[in-house]
Amino acid sequence: MDWKLEVVVVPVADVDRAKLFYEEQAGFTVDHDTRLRDGIRVVQLTPPGSHCSIVVGTGVIDAAPGSVKGLQLVVADIEKAHAELAARGVEVSPVQHFVAGTRVDGHGETWNNFVFFNDPDGNGWAVQEAPAAA
Repeated sequence: MDWKLEVVVVPVADVDRAKLFYEEQAGFTVDHDTRLRDGIRVVQLTPPGSHCSIVVGTGVIDAAPGSVKGLQLVVADIEKAHAELAARGVEVSPVQHFVAGTRVDGHGETWNNFVFFNDPDGNGWAVQEAPAAA
């Protein structure tokens, strides 16, 4: 049996602000923006090429806005990802890698090239470069 991760709920304080950030700055596609009833709104967004989406909304999670850390995207070209995020106005770290658990500016070995950013509420994202398929 396949077990597929389809949606991760990301707690935010302002749904419209989060939707705008993820759509216009992070480049996610808005799959739907649904108001189920008073107090329940679900906005689902998907990163380009991903089979997993995020949901922001009201009445969908009981967690503090900005409390999710360690969300991770994987890209083929970390420099291109950095440039795209920066061009869209995202405050993104320089390309970094880990040495003994500490982030260091510059490129590392295979699987050890990242950029980091936060959404307006402080939910933390890492973008990791995946090596080209052999």
